[in-house]
Amino acid sequence: MSEKYVITGGAGFIGSNLAERLSKSNDVLVIDDLSTGRMENLGQLDVRFLKGSLTDLLLLKDAFAGASCVFHQAAIASVKKSVEDPLRTNAVGIDGTLNVLIAARDAGVRRVVQASSAAVYGNSLELPKKEDMLAEPMSPYAVSKLAAEHYARVFQQLYGLKTVSLRYFNVFGPKQDPSSEYSGVISRFISALQSDEQPVIYGDGEQTRDFVYVADVVSANILASRAVPGVYNIACAGSISLNTLVKVMGKILAKEVRPRYESARAGDIKHSLADISRAKEMGYFPKYDLEEALIETIQWFENNKNVLD
Repeated sequence: MSEKYVITGGAGFIGSNLAERLSKSNDVLVIDDLSTGRMENLGQLDVRFLKGSLTDLLLLKDAFAGASCVFHQAAIASVKKSVEDPLRTNAVGIDGTLNVLIAARDAGVRRVVQASSAAVYGNSLELPKKEDMLAEPMSPYAVSKLAAEHYARVFQQLYGLKTVSLRYFNVFGPKQDPSSEYSGVISRFISALQSDEQPVIYGDGEQTRDFVYVADVVSANILASRAVPGVYNIACAGSISLNTLVKVMGKILAKEVRPRYESARAGDIKHSLADISRAKEMGYFPKYDLEEALIETIQWFENNKNVLD
């Protein structure tokens, strides 16, 4: 049975991949202000599009009418940008999320699934990261995500709006724009290597990340639309250093890699590794290993150079 779903930030990287999956058998409305999202990401998808901002509460209320679930993906997804402009990060990440929750409550939406981040854990040496650990955000971006989680929990307790917060670790895959300052390290590495340029690593490259393919993140969102409300880590439960990562990518592309190292960035964490036991309870099992997902991602970039130029 077809349902109406709304995706905020649906023209962005993760949102557009989610829209592609959901639109195959549902009525999907994408809301995006196109500040970082791209209409090209929606391509030939059978979705409705509404240009709008999270700051427009009336627009959100009208858009959410009749929806069974809102997937809240819109954010300024950049630690660096949040350090430079904490006020805007607050306006979008906290005030914007509050608007989404109010609009969902008032429109009678059954559930909100929202994108959170592993950044809320901060630089704790304890690994793997578990959802019940003390959060120690190190950037305004991380603070905004943690505040959004608390707002979601409170709206469930006070108003009965079911909410799920998915703490994404390092997501990568097709439609991630390497030219954007918000982009992840893998898409930037691919772009550099395909152009025979030196990939840039901030810090010594020994920092580790738990990378997760966007197709698995999409599956997690769909599972979360019917899962027990709460907070879930979404990752692969494996980690790799950036130095090793770039070597693996060089091997796939059959290119010698000599990274250029620059100063570590403020707010960046050193090590990241997830415990996904709780996510497994809702049926989440990542299907892609890192090398398989890298090969698919690199192939997509090869096939879409004209779109990204």
